[in-house]
Amino acid sequence: MNKVGIGIIGCGNISGAYLTAMKSFPILDIKGVADLNRELAEAKAAEFGLKAVDIAALLADPSIEIIVNLTIPKAHVAVGLQALDAGKHTYSEKPLGINFAEGKKLADAAAAKGLRIGAAPDTFLGGGHQTARAIIDEGAIGIPVGGTATFMCPGHERWHPNPAFYYEVGGGPMLDMGPYYITDLVNLLGPVSQVAGFAVTPRKERIITSEPRNGEHIPVHVPTHVAGVMAFASGAVVQIGMSFDVAGHKHVPLEVYGTEGTLIVPDPNRFGGPVEFLKKGGEFAEREITAPYADGNYRSLGVADMAHAIRSNRPHRANGSLALHVLEVMEAFQTASDTGRTVTITTQTERPAPLSESLVDGQIGR
Repeated sequence: MNKVGIGIIGCGNISGAYLTAMKSFPILDIKGVADLNRELAEAKAAEFGLKAVDIAALLADPSIEIIVNLTIPKAHVAVGLQALDAGKHTYSEKPLGINFAEGKKLADAAAAKGLRIGAAPDTFLGGGHQTARAIIDEGAIGIPVGGTATFMCPGHERWHPNPAFYYEVGGGPMLDMGPYYITDLVNLLGPVSQVAGFAVTPRKERIITSEPRNGEHIPVHVPTHVAGVMAFASGAVVQIGMSFDVAGHKHVPLEVYGTEGTLIVPDPNRFGGPVEFLKKGGEFAEREITAPYADGNYRSLGVADMAHAIRSNRPHRANGSLALHVLEVMEAFQTASDTGRTVTITTQTERPAPLSESLVDGQIGR
């Protein structure tokens, strides 16, 4: 196999999941890891048997084709532009940028240079979500009518060791968790055409209860409770709620409604999970999951798909068009709240191709 050289920038909390999952994909050849905090990079390199290098050296390495950008959200575009300037394709953690204008700048730069960009989440490629996609594509739910998307919790300061960035510009529940839900809905139903909603900030300060910063007060600069509606180009209308201010609830993460049935979709922050389908007049029953990547945490599946796409000259699934569209949709909730108006989405994107086979040696996916 003609492997693809990978460079990692950003060695924070999420990097361990990426580096662990990358072992599942033979096409990925990690050439080095880097971080502004050299000690952090050294520790992560030692943990995974890799090489820690300076960011400049990583960008200059001719054996690296894809930079995987795992920095905090407000650095995503700046680091992505550096990677593009170095002639590298770039794949970033979500969101693509902290606002649509930033994301568009990155997308335009990539197009001008003839390079690929991609972004998490790639969980929609997991077997649970691909099974749900197949049920919709076979027409089992009939005409898609609507759905609900719900993520609500008391806040990430309960568990994250350094949670302040969740409450800075670029954070909040919509930009943090919204990408999982909205990306999966675009995978299932196609692009969004209009958004209406409200975004509020019930508290101006939070108290960290996780270690090592337990007891520290952090300011809140973003809305932490967002509720709204998305109208899809397909005609479906989906209610969404994203919150860091809810003590508990009984909603499932995703439901999709059609004229002939209802689909319970797994948690879009996971690759697998039960898929339940109710045929009109019947009862909910769990569907068998035969698609791959439903049995673990495969964060970097989108990177592997990009690598295979480069080698076979096909589109990659967790692509820049999809990520930019989702970013515009997320930003539209704030605009709708500020203006009291429904917001028309300007970007268009294709539903990513289904993933029905493993991205292993000799199988590059269709």
